[in-house]
Amino acid sequence: MNSTSCSRGSSNFSITVDGFVGWVPESPGRGTLSLIVSYLTTIFLCTWVVIHARVSKRPFLHRLHKFALFLKAIIAPEFIAVEALQEWCQAQRTVKNCARSTGEGLKFIHAFYIVMLALKYRTPRGDKVLRPNQYAWLLEQGLIDWDDHRFWGLSEEHICDKSNADGIAKLLALIQVTCYIPLVAITYFFWWIKPKDVMTPSVVDLPDMLLRQKTTFESMAVSNAFDNEGRGRQDSLWTIWYLTPRVFEKEAKDKALQATKERSNSRETKQADRRKDEKGESSRETEEERSICLPDECIASAKEVIVAYWDPDMYHSRFLWPIICLFGASFGALHLISWNTPFPTPFEQWLWRVAALVSISSMLIFMQFEKVVLRWGGLLTMISLVSPALYLLSRIVMIGGVIAAFRASDPAIYDTYVVSTYWIHFF
Repeated sequence: MNSTSCSRGSSNFSITVDGFVGWVPESPGRGTLSLIVSYLTTIFLCTWVVIHARVSKRPFLHRLHKFALFLKAIIAPEFIAVEALQEWCQAQRTVKNCARSTGEGLKFIHAFYIVMLALKYRTPRGDKVLRPNQYAWLLEQGLIDWDDHRFWGLSEEHICDKSNADGIAKLLALIQVTCYIPLVAITYFFWWIKPKDVMTPSVVDLPDMLLRQKTTFESMAVSNAFDNEGRGRQDSLWTIWYLTPRVFEKEAKDKALQATKERSNSRETKQADRRKDEKGESSRETEEERSICLPDECIASAKEVIVAYWDPDMYHSRFLWPIICLFGASFGALHLISWNTPFPTPFEQWLWRVAALVSISSMLIFMQFEKVVLRWGGLLTMISLVSPALYLLSRIVMIGGVIAAFRASDPAIYDTYVVSTYWIHFF
């Protein structure tokens, strides 16, 4: 391929006949390596400062969890933004549930502190996470008083002292992030009040409770995966990928279990009445009765792999949900800006276009399912599982397209500018 040698912005490179340049060596201007390093550094810093990880049992797990969130934000920024939104909704629900018991003294910062697993209570085997619904129940039962919240590590001063970012630092980081990755900036918005990089939890002693109260309190636990009692999966490194357990999932399971028990009791009552009517003569079970499972069987079937589960308040909101769907498709839509951008080959250009359209459509389809479970349940189940797989594939294709484009790029990307002449350098 014929080429001509040129100098542009103090960088020397060869331009091919079709107007592209390949690898550009380092020079007084910009080279390919420095361009890639600066790009990756900017992406890393703008994403890393946004991550507000939950409290983990050990600093090592905290860093691993933060890195896992970072990878999620790089591969699928929509997912991490939605995760932040759902944590914000859970904090809002906690404030609402505790408003009466605390005289509206519990604010968002307190709620986020509890939601992010930063409040634990001692047990004979170690300590366990105190969930938002459990804390609200303790207040409602009069077992604890909001006036003593400082002794539980819930004073606003204590929480702010533990947080490793103040308002000014967050504001400057938000301005920087908005300039480069707008979607990540939205994530920052939902996590604005959430304490950042809290390394150690507040561990408290529970008040004395009756056996009945203790049983009720323990039954309200959302999950034991993040407890510190040395049991089962509690020490597994896989927990760094887990979503922070949400109260509405526990409430849904409890409702399903209660409904199953009622159906089971109704079946037993019908069978008893039938035996009386038939005077001891055996009877057949109806098809309806066969479809009803016993509580123990339903508990066994409840051990399922949940791919996604939307907060019901968000999913069924006529106002909020359409906005969330547009928000979910926004990142894929940003890639349509490059629809007519020159690519090394027409095939790569169309591959980029198709991948951008697939990322938009697959995300919108995936968001229409309130709960996605990894099991076979018909055509709709296949669609709910295939759509996120297609989205991830489209993201991989686009990331690969960006990397491959460096072999034949527009020479303009190597132009250099004097940053001091622009006001943006202040940040």
